[in-house]
Amino acid sequence: MLITEIAKKAKVSPATVSRAINQPQIVAPDSLARIRSVMDEHNYVPAPLNRRRGPKVRASDQRRIGVWFVGARANNPSLSWFQDQLMHVQSNDSRYRVDLRVLFSNTPDELPVGLATEKLDGLIIQGMEPSVACLAKLRDLPHVWFMTRRSATFPGDYVEPNNEENGRMAADYLARQGHKTVAVISTDPDYSAVSRRVKAFVERAGELQLAVQTILGRSNPGVSYLEIAPRHSESDTLVRGLLASSPKVTGLYLPVDHFCGSFFRALREAGKQPGRDFEAVLGNYNPVIYHNLDHFPAAIDINLTTLVRMVVDHLIWRIDNRSTPGRIGISVSPSLVPPNHGTAAPV
Repeated sequence: MLITEIAKKAKVSPATVSRAINQPQIVAPDSLARIRSVMDEHNYVPAPLNRRRGPKVRASDQRRIGVWFVGARANNPSLSWFQDQLMHVQSNDSRYRVDLRVLFSNTPDELPVGLATEKLDGLIIQGMEPSVACLAKLRDLPHVWFMTRRSATFPGDYVEPNNEENGRMAADYLARQGHKTVAVISTDPDYSAVSRRVKAFVERAGELQLAVQTILGRSNPGVSYLEIAPRHSESDTLVRGLLASSPKVTGLYLPVDHFCGSFFRALREAGKQPGRDFEAVLGNYNPVIYHNLDHFPAAIDINLTTLVRMVVDHLIWRIDNRSTPGRIGISVSPSLVPPNHGTAAPV
């Protein structure tokens, strides 16, 4: 039986059948199941790898890379998300053969303990931006900045979510839902992800001719943002600001989600109900937070798994191409998660 015949019966392309045989880990599960069903039905057995034509897939060499959380306590369990995401990536694609080391420093003015002895091939930096002196000491170690808080003058490569697109997407969503008066509400206004999303939301809301309110909490200069703890009192203050706004706001955008539980609770205590009095869209989709809310609003997924894959890919590229000049930046687009995604609202 020919690959083209298998492709026709499985309703996929011949290239997809080839990938299912040679690289099944990168084929969508439903397509892979159909292909294998057709192959089983016709007793099709691929030729041994060493007898197949075309290029052979070779597992990449294992790299030892570090993730440096700048401005965080050592072994903070809340920062295990990178390892979790990388393990998910590795379980779905055997090409990601990475020996990961997680490093911490309390301030941006110090290199992490153990960096000199780890013998890393490359480094991913996350959290506060390291000082100029620290970055100078990393000159011979390939490194890539990851996520937000990068300054415009950061000299190296970076991979980050598209925060401007996040804010615009939120404004577009609320406009499609028919809201004429909207508000962007957040704690931690100095956090770069918040400030960039707020600015983009306000600008896009103006373009859509929506009345827009900006309700922000107190500034927290010097905070690392790696260990943010929501303050219930601040949610109460934000809710009072919302209720005092005029005209009445019905569409809400929360650029980050770490405070949304306490914020929605404060709204409920003020007698306001989702669906009746307001509709919200979150600027992040963290399932741990999302599925513990009293309702499931729309959310904008920054696609963290894709971001982790992209930063590892780019760091490996930079390790192999360390002499290539210039600063390379990669921005990953978010995607909209509809309300009540995948479950019913809790009782």
